[in-house]
Amino acid sequence: MGIKTYRPYTPSRRHMTGSDFSEITKTTPEKSLVVSLSKTAGRNNQGKITVRHRGGGVKRKYRVIDFKRKKDGIPATVIGIEYDPNRSANIALICYADGEKAYIIAPEGLTDGMKVMNGPEAEVRVGNCLPLSAIPVGTQVHNIELHPGKGGQMVRSAGNSAQLMAKEGKYATLRLPSGEMRMVPIECRASVGVVGNGDHNLVNIGKAGRKRHMGIRPTVRGSVMNPNDHPHGGGEGKTGIGRPGPCTPWGKPALGLKTRKKNKQSNKLIIRRKDGRGIK
Repeated sequence: MGIKTYRPYTPSRRHMTGSDFSEITKTTPEKSLVVSLSKTAGRNNQGKITVRHRGGGVKRKYRVIDFKRKKDGIPATVIGIEYDPNRSANIALICYADGEKAYIIAPEGLTDGMKVMNGPEAEVRVGNCLPLSAIPVGTQVHNIELHPGKGGQMVRSAGNSAQLMAKEGKYATLRLPSGEMRMVPIECRASVGVVGNGDHNLVNIGKAGRKRHMGIRPTVRGSVMNPNDHPHGGGEGKTGIGRPGPCTPWGKPALGLKTRKKNKQSNKLIIRRKDGRGIK
């Protein structure tokens, strides 16, 4: 998918870019696979804001994606590639030979009319979903399960892929997009290929209003606040934060503080973290 520019009839339009949607072949979603999506504006069940800077945004329906890919041995035909407002990747509508339809994440190179299949007997081909035990070492994969049968949880955003590095005993070793090396049970499933819409990260939002359409509200820097509003606030002109490290508005350490639990169960499955260090 390419990037398009706009004629600069306003200052904000000058640097704005967007996707040209050249891969999209179907413009309206499948009604049977669409559900309503309610907004929370960052609030929990008590009505308290737990995630700041959320609210507003355009209405959108949720497309029900088949992350599990459990319908084995039945070939499916790709009907169309669609835009999904809920994720950076595009999605593909497939129709199985028995008439059932489903949405899957569209990998790079998947086009209308192509066949996809799930299960251990499927070919190692773009769009097919197989257990890691049936995928050759060195293959690029996405939509990877962490627990057999739970459905794909890792590597689902646009342009991403993981590489299958080794298979040994009950585990397969994957190199994730972050650089982390991680072991995953070998019965877990993964889809073959690289997630499509790789130019997504090159899009320049261009103006504040476009962020509001996405449901993201303005963020005010702590350093421009008063000291009673933020730990970084106060001082004459531009000043430092006056602390050893940056803080949240509530005085907790932010930006770089390690928050992963030291005794987390899955630590033993991580061979190398994204910063190049092993787990101690």
